Amino acid sequence: MKSISLDLLENLLKIYSPTGRESSLSLYLEKELESRGFHVERDELGNVTAEAGSGRPHILLCGHMDTVPGRIKVRCRDGKMYGRGAVDAKGPLAAMITAATQAMQDRLCKVTLAAVVDEEGEGKGVKSLVERKNLNPDYVVFGEPSGVDGVIIGYKGSLTLKLICKTRTGHSAAPWLYKNAVEEAYRAWELIRGMRFEGEVEGSRFYSVTKCLTKIKGGGDYSVVPGKCELKVDLRLPPKMSPEEIFVRIKEKIMEGQKLENVKFHISVEGCVKAYESSKNNPLINAFSIAIRKVLTRRPVLLKKTGTSDMNLMAEAYKAPMIAYGPGNSKLDHSPEEHVEIQEYERSVEVYREALRLLKALHERVHLQP
Repeated sequence: MKSISLDLLENLLKIYSPTGRESSLSLYLEKELESRGFHVERDELGNVTAEAGSGRPHILLCGHMDTVPGRIKVRCRDGKMYGRGAVDAKGPLAAMITAATQAMQDRLCKVTLAAVVDEEGEGKGVKSLVERKNLNPDYVVFGEPSGVDGVIIGYKGSLTLKLICKTRTGHSAAPWLYKNAVEEAYRAWELIRGMRFEGEVEGSRFYSVTKCLTKIKGGGDYSVVPGKCELKVDLRLPPKMSPEEIFVRIKEKIMEGQKLENVKFHISVEGCVKAYESSKNNPLINAFSIAIRKVLTRRPVLLKKTGTSDMNLMAEAYKAPMIAYGPGNSKLDHSPEEHVEIQEYERSVEVYREALRLLKALHERVHLQP
């Protein structure tokens, strides 16, 4: 017989909700959370927020409803639950909902549960949540696959650049007469790839700037020297590095190429977000670390991710300590075999419950000291 928490996960997985098509799941969650006793609101984007309790601390639990495209048959097999979003991130969302329900019943504190849209897209859901609701949480937990014994305490920032190179074009039979826009654009990429920035830690994937050429488009007819080429570059930035300052450095470097006759560059920012890293000693991290030790009888693993998440966007609005926690192996994100171990999922629910209970006590110890 399945547990109530596992039934919830299965129901979430059965509602297909790729980015931009979250409405059915949004409506389901609205009704489900109301039936559990939460005060529920659903905005025009489809974000669902559910509140219960009062007082301090105020804990915000934030998960996302959307998944990448691609259906996976929902099924339980060999102790595993398969389905699109089992790992990223309906497993963590279901675990949070179950734990939040228990916290409400125990009247621990004020709990706000937010299920947002568009996390796999442009982050419209969490941006709207921040803009429209004056939440002011004391602590924020994001539902993301950290593994049952892992706690994510940081995400790198990102900077997405678009570079356009234009040159005077002509016949490809005389390439020595013209600058080739594709070649010049690629030289610009090589300049970016070779740049080093103050504050980088050599050999560290988290504390270094990584660069990836994600798009190159240029040229036309086979007999014409390309006169235009477009590049897109994705950079991931460590904490304490400003995307704006990195952009200025890169732009200065690229614009040196303008000294070449008949070569023009235009570089612009398509998107950016700052990195986030939590301190290792605060009530939130301590609560989850103690809970993991108690429930699993093993040491917690503090993780720093090289990607970005809704946490980065939320951290720009609130100064509250933030972490991400949830069941699942992130290597299975977006894969055709996406699944979560049922035992791991159930244990993560226990960790969430214990952590929320501990967090109230730890918060009071810190903030009510004479």
